Amino acid sequence: MSTRLFLLCFVVAASCQSSANRFRRATNSSSSGYDFVDPLIGTRNGGHVFAGATLPFGMAKAVPDVTSDNQGGYASNGSPVSGFSHMHDSGTGGASSLANFPIFVYPGCTNDTVNGCIFPKTKRSVEIVDGSVSARPGYFSIDLQSGIRAEITAANHTALYKFTFFGNATGKATVDAPLSPLFIADLTDLPDTRQNGSASVDPDTGRMTGNGTFNPSFGTGTYNLHFCADFLQGNPIRETGVFVNNRAGSDPKSIVVGKDNNSPPLPAGTYTWFDKVEEGTSITVRVGLSFKSVDQACNNAQTEIPDFDFSKTLTTAEEIWKDKLSVLSIDTTGFEDTSLQTIFWSGVYRAMLSPQDYTGENYLWESDEPYYDSWYCIWDSFRSIHSFITLVDPYSQTLMIRSLIDIYRHEGWLPDCRMSLCKGWTQGGSNADVVLADAYLKNLTQDVDWETGYEALIKDAEEEPPVWDYEGRGGLNSWKKYGYIPADDYDPIGQGLFTRSISRTVEYAYNDFCISEIAKALGKQDDYEKYTKRSGNWINLYNKDQKSDVKGTDTGFTGFLQPKYLNGTWGYQDPTLCSSVNSFDSCYLNPGGHETYEGSPWLYTFFAPHDMASLITTLGGPDTFISRLDYLHESDILYVGDEQAFLTIFQYHYAGRPGKSAERVHYYIPSQFNTTTAGIPGNDDSGAMGSFVALAMLGIFPNPGQDVYFITAPFFPSVSITNRMTGNTATIKTVNFDTAYKNIYIQSAKLDGKEYTKSYLTHSFFLNGGTLELTLGEKESTTWGTGEEDLPPSLQQS
Repeated sequence: MSTRLFLLCFVVAASCQSSANRFRRATNSSSSGYDFVDPLIGTRNGGHVFAGATLPFGMAKAVPDVTSDNQGGYASNGSPVSGFSHMHDSGTGGASSLANFPIFVYPGCTNDTVNGCIFPKTKRSVEIVDGSVSARPGYFSIDLQSGIRAEITAANHTALYKFTFFGNATGKATVDAPLSPLFIADLTDLPDTRQNGSASVDPDTGRMTGNGTFNPSFGTGTYNLHFCADFLQGNPIRETGVFVNNRAGSDPKSIVVGKDNNSPPLPAGTYTWFDKVEEGTSITVRVGLSFKSVDQACNNAQTEIPDFDFSKTLTTAEEIWKDKLSVLSIDTTGFEDTSLQTIFWSGVYRAMLSPQDYTGENYLWESDEPYYDSWYCIWDSFRSIHSFITLVDPYSQTLMIRSLIDIYRHEGWLPDCRMSLCKGWTQGGSNADVVLADAYLKNLTQDVDWETGYEALIKDAEEEPPVWDYEGRGGLNSWKKYGYIPADDYDPIGQGLFTRSISRTVEYAYNDFCISEIAKALGKQDDYEKYTKRSGNWINLYNKDQKSDVKGTDTGFTGFLQPKYLNGTWGYQDPTLCSSVNSFDSCYLNPGGHETYEGSPWLYTFFAPHDMASLITTLGGPDTFISRLDYLHESDILYVGDEQAFLTIFQYHYAGRPGKSAERVHYYIPSQFNTTTAGIPGNDDSGAMGSFVALAMLGIFPNPGQDVYFITAPFFPSVSITNRMTGNTATIKTVNFDTAYKNIYIQSAKLDGKEYTKSYLTHSFFLNGGTLELTLGEKESTTWGTGEEDLPPSLQQS
């Protein structure tokens, strides 16, 4: 059979297989959430979701890297593949990260000479066979037009690839050469930040090992990483060697590269070239990873996948994911379409990708504590991810809390962002404070050193670091003296970007409230009073006379947060600036940034999560507050693709209108969250969008940092969550549920058989288990959840 004809058969077979997979998924009646996860949701239009093979919170995250919009490695945008790499983040914005030491595979080289293969990643990419991509938790496969099928699975620190060779072609052109596969291990990363590196190849086994020093994608410093790539023995090795720039040779067997004037860094690495194989032959490659050493990378691989058994490794990954998802149960009676199940379970899945468990891989300090990384970033993740993990996997969240405290113990500060063992940039407040408070209030105590945790919180609130761009808070003298961060702040103590005075002020206020909650629980009355008082500082930037217009039309609302100077006079930032209607991209981390971060004063004026009663009174009372909140959602000022938007969807609860929150949830789901590859708004931010959609569809969105879950009708007739630490199951079931979602309004509720009028739950429901029964109707109730005593708690009840 000719190569061209074989490739045609290969393409058709791949398309048929992909169609069959889609059909099976659409018609699968299994109740397992695993069957409905689609890792490809969010891999297009900037979603940057990692779609490859990994374990829950796993370090190894293996997937092919494409050439554009590739922050997650693979993107469903039709761009070609430049390599297969083994570590990624998921859903991040900005620069690409990780994807170190990619493997690239040729079925053969032109003229059957090693330099007939192309080595630089900028020139070697190969097109994807249309319709060939398939993904599920723990597995990813793709067919390339070079005649290769790649299948991928993973263990904790190890990626496993099975490459099957169906012909020898490069792009769409047939290559006149035998089927003699050549594997490259490239000393590079996706953002081209390599500072130095080395690699070697064993001529007898083909083992390729190496290391490199790289830059983090959103932080300061450098990190070291090591790899160890082995082949399942059975195919004779033809030749091994190294490559540099665009040439390769069999001597020497190792290479060292340093930082020079080349930009991007000079291509370099090793290769293993196999003898001629038959069409249909598979070669399995195992890649171990370690931040500590090549030896540990090899040991990780040998320990986790000792026999190169792809099926066994995949089955283990599948079972781990199925077990992780099994704490959740949803009743789908009456649904003919599975799309909402796919949206839900895929969101649950994405929320379990990060932070990543690097325990045993931290070379910065010795510790017996767990170490988690890729806190990317807590400014995003505190709003939904960690509350969600606390519900479905409290043990893992406890390990994460211990890790945060241990980072403080050794680095001196809690992180707001961290990746690749490096300090990441702080976007607003010291929001690890919120994550710790949320965990403390929800009884995550197993082996947690809360004494040191509280010490870390107090340091955030009281001591300013020399550089507060990547830890702690800035402007603390002014914060304590004036009760706000001045737009023209004088801060001789520390250095950082003197921007975001509005957003930092309201976030510092909430950070202090979260500290006050723990102080109260610990009996530290003076601290409780001090930080409670400081948590009211959000109001100090409220300019009651500030008006707002959208493109020249008055919005009809007066009173917005505005910048204020040291002398107490007001500055000005258009209340719509940095929104979807006015210079959306103007408020990022740069010296020219404005006084809010990734959002407008319109949005930040609603941020007083702990003091909603005062905020509602300040904005004119419940009716005016509701009208203003409606305008925020209906005027295009709000962008739900930024996490600050999440809470505003449920703030109607505080005005006695929980039915309006239900309307907003259904407004955004599924209009902004669907089953397509572009099925999330914006990027996923390490699972923030995933956790939002999962919590919203369960009907229990949290106010993070507080023991509060807003009740709305779930998207399914009933939902259950089993707490792995207590063994108890909490069930929310409905009466009058309809799949057309006409009955979205709660009319009445019973908690364990007793009338329940509050519009929120506390975490005790999920710890102790029980049943919440919601009776639904077509019209908003005028009684349930509307009374003063039924509203979620506020610092000062109106």
